[in-house]
Amino acid sequence: MFVLGHFLDSLSLVIHTVATLIIWIVVARAVLSWVSPDPNNPIVRAIYQITEPLISPIRCRLPYLGGLDLAPIILIVSVMFLDNFFTPMLKDIGQSML
Repeated sequence: MFVLGHFLDSLSLVIHTVATLIIWIVVARAVLSWVSPDPNNPIVRAIYQITEPLISPIRCRLPYLGGLDLAPIILIVSVMFLDNFFTPMLKDIGQSML
């Protein structure tokens, strides 16, 4: 049980780190949408390739709002909810096993 406790504690830290990275990358994409970046820039392409699979399913389900894209906001709120739900739960379970 000792090893499983440390594993769950570490897993909660990894989930929190990945969630934070996703949020920052989505924020970077939103900032990039305000300017006209070079589409051939490898950093811009990487940001779009990472975020497009996450944003496009949300965008498909939203109604057209006249150019207002709420998909990044919904994605950020969803990631924050999942992070705040699973991270403390896994950390508490892991700490109880130590």
